Amino acid sequence: MTATFSRVPHASIRRACAYALLGLGSLGVSVAALAQTTEPLLQQADLAYAGAFRVPQTSSSTGTFNYGGTALGYNPANNSLFIVGHDWYQQSAEIKIPGLVNSSSIGSLQTASIIQNFADATEGKLTQINPGDPNPQKIGGQLVYNGKLYVTGFSYYDGSDTQKYSHFVRPLSLSTTGQVQGPLLVGTDPHYVDGYMTLIPSEWQAALGGPALTGNCCQAITSIQSQGPSVTVFNPASLGGSSAAGLKVLGYPNGSQLGPGVSTQNTQFNLTTKITGVVFPPGTRSVLFFGRQGTGPYCYGTGADCNDPADDSKGTHAYPYVYQVWAYDANDLVAVKNGTKLWSALKPYSIWSFTLPFENANGMNLIGGAAYDPATSTIYVSQEAADTNSSPVIHAFKVAKATAGASSGGSSTPTATTPEPPSSVTVQ
Repeated sequence: MTATFSRVPHASIRRACAYALLGLGSLGVSVAALAQTTEPLLQQADLAYAGAFRVPQTSSSTGTFNYGGTALGYNPANNSLFIVGHDWYQQSAEIKIPGLVNSSSIGSLQTASIIQNFADATEGKLTQINPGDPNPQKIGGQLVYNGKLYVTGFSYYDGSDTQKYSHFVRPLSLSTTGQVQGPLLVGTDPHYVDGYMTLIPSEWQAALGGPALTGNCCQAITSIQSQGPSVTVFNPASLGGSSAAGLKVLGYPNGSQLGPGVSTQNTQFNLTTKITGVVFPPGTRSVLFFGRQGTGPYCYGTGADCNDPADDSKGTHAYPYVYQVWAYDANDLVAVKNGTKLWSALKPYSIWSFTLPFENANGMNLIGGAAYDPATSTIYVSQEAADTNSSPVIHAFKVAKATAGASSGGSSTPTATTPEPPSSVTVQ
């Protein structure tokens, strides 16, 4: 019998191979599973501020939230957050989310309780992402998936471009030892995947080719980092050995930065941009990145040189700084997956800044991370150095239009319809 491939379009073969690599099927993927949808695009008004809570003060100099509050990961089993403490020590703890209080007085907020005390989630393996690098390695993200904790790590200053790995997987119990797997590499370039993570809603998993997103942006060596938000689709359950497949669907390589230029005054991206969290609310087609943006004139020098009262260090400045969201249409990510758009050519459909209570005195406006609770349609955002001893405050936003109680498991197929035109892009 003679084999024939004339009935199988070349692009379909590529897409089907990508699904197989991510463990979501093979050539049997239906055309409907690749279709775009008309689920709503979230706007700034769809995120309603719901209140905040404090983190506990501890007596340990190393196991402390002071100067920390990064890499948030939501755990639905405990209605809790995994969170990294002091920047120097990169230890993780799990805190129980208390009742939210919407108040202008920080003393009125409730305080989270500690479920799991601080521990090194990588059990000493974090430096193995870049052996021999004398600069710090840091945890970039934490994700709870199928009863395990996934952790990313990045080299803070990878001047030699020697980082090789990005991910770890371990039991949810931080006291369990000897079961950390990793470091592992997702995709082909660790610099685009070694930070924030989030789950993909079930209705989008077939179209995007996996159950989770992982990405990073805006680290010290911009020539090897994404110069704007980046995400890669991956299947956490496939992590093993030394690497796992990943499909990059958004990112901006050197020379193709988001916005008019890395050293210009703009609201899209410059060398003062920090993006530290991503969420993808079910029932919507919005992928939201959280961080901060320098909106003033770009300047390199000391804080005094650059008229920056928030940051006196020598480096990049663009005072004043704002908390910011970069909002992308998931249909565009699907188009990249299907080969009809370039991942480096995508633009956010909207960008907006927002304010938070309890601004610290220096105005650095740093976001430590973001995490999403699909059961209550709530985004949790860490505001760094906003409380006593430079500890973080965790803020919550309720998401209108999102599907409350939606699961991120499964692989339901979105309806094949004509997508609505995106709203105006509010960027400059």
